[in-house]
Amino acid sequence: MLTFVVVAPLIGLLVFWLLPERSNLLVLSAFFGTCLLALVIAVLPLGRNAPAALGLRPVGWRLIVFAVLGTTVLSFAVSQLGPQPEGVKQVTEGIQGTARILQTLAVLGLLAPIVEELVFRGLLYGWLAGRWSNLVAFVLSSLAFAAAHTEPLHILLVLPLGFWFGWLRWRTGSLVPTIVAHIINNTIAVSAASFLSP
Repeated sequence: MLTFVVVAPLIGLLVFWLLPERSNLLVLSAFFGTCLLALVIAVLPLGRNAPAALGLRPVGWRLIVFAVLGTTVLSFAVSQLGPQPEGVKQVTEGIQGTARILQTLAVLGLLAPIVEELVFRGLLYGWLAGRWSNLVAFVLSSLAFAAAHTEPLHILLVLPLGFWFGWLRWRTGSLVPTIVAHIINNTIAVSAASFLSP
């Protein structure tokens, strides 16, 4: 975990400095790409044990369907509670044209959820569970996931999903259900934004 915390900012600063432009989508791509690279570097010493340490264990399809359905219902319920966070509006506004939609789906629908799950419910959860307990890992990784969204409204809106994903990780012992559910959730959100945007 310490390796990730040290390496991620160093790589991130270099990548950000090298960016040819600072569009929202490009910055997000660089951010999540940096986190993924730092995570790979952090778990390299584990060798073949790295996937298991991150919770990448196979599970039955029923658990995956349960995770997806629960995420969809919870996400819909949370979306009805209030206005869309400003950061989300900025990223999703102007998603028009096939190329733009595909780029946004690749970053926000695929890369972002994979990286977030690997970092928060893979690396961080595993580190906390190994030092304290699954309960501590569940609570703190869920809170950290929400806090990483920075904008107060966004934090409040993703907190229930953070606890849901954390509970799934705890109860199933696997990261697979949360990765699949998170990808589908984000893909639906991006697709809806692209069709509902003016």
